[in-house]
Amino acid sequence: MARRTFFSFHYERDVWRASVVRKSAALKTDIAPEFIDASLWEESKLKGDDALRKLIKDALYGTTVTAVLIGSETFKRRWVRYEIDQSIARGNGLFGIYIHNIRDQNGNRDTRGLNPLNPQYATYDWVNDDGYNSLSKWVEAAYDGR
Repeated sequence: MARRTFFSFHYERDVWRASVVRKSAALKTDIAPEFIDASLWEESKLKGDDALRKLIKDALYGTTVTAVLIGSETFKRRWVRYEIDQSIARGNGLFGIYIHNIRDQNGNRDTRGLNPLNPQYATYDWVNDDGYNSLSKWVEAAYDGR
């Protein structure tokens, strides 16, 4: 059964790296990826905090797992923390993926950021832990651990 999985990340800074994970997730038959479209995010930002909360709530609806894509500044992001809190409140399985080793559009890696998740949640490195081939296992493990 495909697990509807919400992906949380720092949009402005990590959209390139997140797209690598997004493309991989879209190729997996056992994962139904949910990302908030950047244009919807920008539109909701203009409307205020209530619009952003609704956008996140709607995006999380029906998901059972949340993957937090951890970049160098993800820890500081208010809305990532909100997505994590809402995922926990929903009872979603939760895990993190360090994405700093994914090369950006210029071929550069980034610095490893702080993990915004509590230590009880598993974290992986997309590059070092073979995320392309391991993502399905990570999603299933998070689902089983909820």
